[in-house]
Amino acid sequence: MKITRKEFLKISGACLVALSGKKALAVLDSGANRQASSSTGKVRKQLGMVVDTRKCAKAQGCTKCIDACVQAHNIPSFPNPAHQIKWIWERPFGDLFSSYETQYLEPSLKDQSTPVLCNHCDNPPCVRVCPTAATWKREEDGIVMMDWHRCIGCRYCMAACPYGARSFNWVDPRPHIENLNPNFPTRTKGVVEKCTFCSERLAAGQLPACVEACPERALIFGDVNDPKSEIGQLLAKSYTLRRRPELGTGPNIYYLV
Repeated sequence: MKITRKEFLKISGACLVALSGKKALAVLDSGANRQASSSTGKVRKQLGMVVDTRKCAKAQGCTKCIDACVQAHNIPSFPNPAHQIKWIWERPFGDLFSSYETQYLEPSLKDQSTPVLCNHCDNPPCVRVCPTAATWKREEDGIVMMDWHRCIGCRYCMAACPYGARSFNWVDPRPHIENLNPNFPTRTKGVVEKCTFCSERLAAGQLPACVEACPERALIFGDVNDPKSEIGQLLAKSYTLRRRPELGTGPNIYYLV
């Protein structure tokens, strides 16, 4: 059966609309369903964090979460800001969520200092691009890990991460560690590092250092896929935001506003 050019373009256009609609729905759904299932049909454990910006507002200027992380992980203090190593740091809320500016958000929230860290994504782009498997997503709890011995310093992961959650050691960090923690390994020049949810502390039955140090209990940590956990119950009843979920990465850091 022959069709005219006009009919062909009409059919093609309809197909493109249908395909783009499916793609859009996939992006919207990527972070909505927290009950991600494994091949066995069981719900996978996924560790994540809620940052309660309301509690953070009560302690503006407090850096105890950052200080605890620095001490726990031998994070160096470089005189050159361009060499700064960040596992958890602060940014104005408005910079993190510029697309969420509406009349419903408190005006003071825009300038409020807000903790930022690796999102430990469901679909981490950093893992896909690493040529040596120096970064990977742990099957048992969803933490995105780092192996500094395997890292070759190509920085592909830094380019792939849309959240700026990875730092590169441009110079030897060891001389710039102010208070050495002998229980945590130091790094060398030429490797990338980032937050690992204090995996070494979790193995010892402890909470991440930042969570433990927060005087306002503004950081809530746990399995986001467990409806009985504190964080699971909080997510079920609260309005939260995630950074750039439209990218399909599935970030697991939630901000309670």
